[in-house]
Amino acid sequence: MSSREAYTLGGDIIAAGSRAVVDIPFGKLYTHTELNIGAHVIHGRQDGPVLLITAALHGDEINGVEICRRLLKLPRLNRIKGTLIVVPIVNTYGFVQQSRYLPDRRDLNRSFPGSEKGSLGSRMAFQFTDKILKGCSHAIDLHTGAIHRANLPQVRASAKDKTALRMAEVFNAPVIIKAASRDGTMRGTANNLGIPLLLYEAGEALRFDEQSIKIGVRGIVNVMQDLGMLSGKTKAPKNRSVFSKKSSWVRAEHDGIARYYVTLGQTVKAGDIMAHIYSPYSDFEVAIEATFDGVVIGRNNLPLVNEGEALFHVAEVSSLDEAEKTLDAISDEVDNAMPAALRDEYGVV
Repeated sequence: MSSREAYTLGGDIIAAGSRAVVDIPFGKLYTHTELNIGAHVIHGRQDGPVLLITAALHGDEINGVEICRRLLKLPRLNRIKGTLIVVPIVNTYGFVQQSRYLPDRRDLNRSFPGSEKGSLGSRMAFQFTDKILKGCSHAIDLHTGAIHRANLPQVRASAKDKTALRMAEVFNAPVIIKAASRDGTMRGTANNLGIPLLLYEAGEALRFDEQSIKIGVRGIVNVMQDLGMLSGKTKAPKNRSVFSKKSSWVRAEHDGIARYYVTLGQTVKAGDIMAHIYSPYSDFEVAIEATFDGVVIGRNNLPLVNEGEALFHVAEVSSLDEAEKTLDAISDEVDNAMPAALRDEYGVV
């Protein structure tokens, strides 16, 4: 057996073949209460990639927290090659307050790479980048839609990053969006550091969505296996993800009360009526139409809308028929196969 060097994080030393939870101080509340970011570290006996899994970068996006819990219960992780770092709650401030933001209303995922002397978000982003992100070779960042807004399970990767695209393909979420990273995001910082990072978006803020969670756990295991961190050969997915190079929002042209007719994963054609907006005080009613052919990958769940509000996120695809078949097949595959897989192979309760 190789005498692999120990892994050091936040001053803690994790020996090869062991696991630990490391608490890293990231600041204090004005009550003088310290806030830490907890990182699970599983350091394998054999060399391999250093994979980082993060969740709750936005404090109200909690699906990823449950994905991390189920992932960490897998017995297979005791025999990994390389090192797995799992941070279930990055934005501890927001998580405590059930809020997307930090106490100063800044978005932590628009504060990267940060600075030592900037705002609270900038300081947190700097410390996270310096203490955790820079020591990793690959990363997966888990997100959901915002409050009252749900996302179809999807992954996003830069078209220029071949490694991230490979991770996206083996993750096998229903949809892959080829999209450049935004300035200020952790994905953008990882890209600048040469670290391939895959962004997983699924579900709605402050809600658990079982299918989104199952796809997330399965996807991470697929990536770990493809990276050689878990034993076994990577099998080609039965149903490949739908690729999209472009997506955009259909917005409300009037304020009022909306009646929605389409659901996540549904295909639409240009001109299809997706919703009606009406006034409770008159006979006024206006139809919201699809502006191009595509798949609905995000939806506003709140019927009360203002003019200009984003209602439906639609991804362009090359073939609507193929997309519909693929999305239905992946959904059925997850619903039918995952409970048995979770119970027998993954040992997850």
